[in-house]
Amino acid sequence: MAHEPLTQEEVLLEGFLALDTPEGFRAELIEGEIVVTPPPDGDHEDYIGLIVNQVIRCSETDMQFSGNKGLKLRSGGACPKDHVVPDGTFAPLERRLYRGAESWMPCEGVAMVLEVTSTKPKADREVKRRCYARAGIPLYLLVDRDTAQITLFSEPKQDDYREHCARPFGKPIALPEPFAFSLDTTDLV
Repeated sequence: MAHEPLTQEEVLLEGFLALDTPEGFRAELIEGEIVVTPPPDGDHEDYIGLIVNQVIRCSETDMQFSGNKGLKLRSGGACPKDHVVPDGTFAPLERRLYRGAESWMPCEGVAMVLEVTSTKPKADREVKRRCYARAGIPLYLLVDRDTAQITLFSEPKQDDYREHCARPFGKPIALPEPFAFSLDTTDLV
């Protein structure tokens, strides 16, 4: 029985899903490119921990957090779906979004994603921003260690966010509903 030949996009997606990355490394499929990232350094994890602690303590809506959740996102053009692992994914606790989810889950219901720049800051600043906006994720919080600032992107439309607010480390940044509090960035300095 003859089989339909696989498209280039299907071959790429199958190859990506079959990857066996070394422990601690993270593989993502972003805009048709396989990206493998080494384990993060301690400062990277410290920033994430500081933000997560505040979100859990201060959010108006109880939040659930995942630091390893694979998200399937709409892609642009003929690329297969983007498969991205944000440094942090927040969703309202009442939704129990992660319960029963597969390794790569749809992003519907995610309230905010968090990225802290590391070895490929341009990917976090540009490529992932486009991916998250295209997928309709309401908020994208970027901690940029190179520029010592934190940026909140909001109001996704097509391939970008229509609004953004950047603050230097040490200045608070307002997180809108469902978080509804000002994130203190003093400890990021």
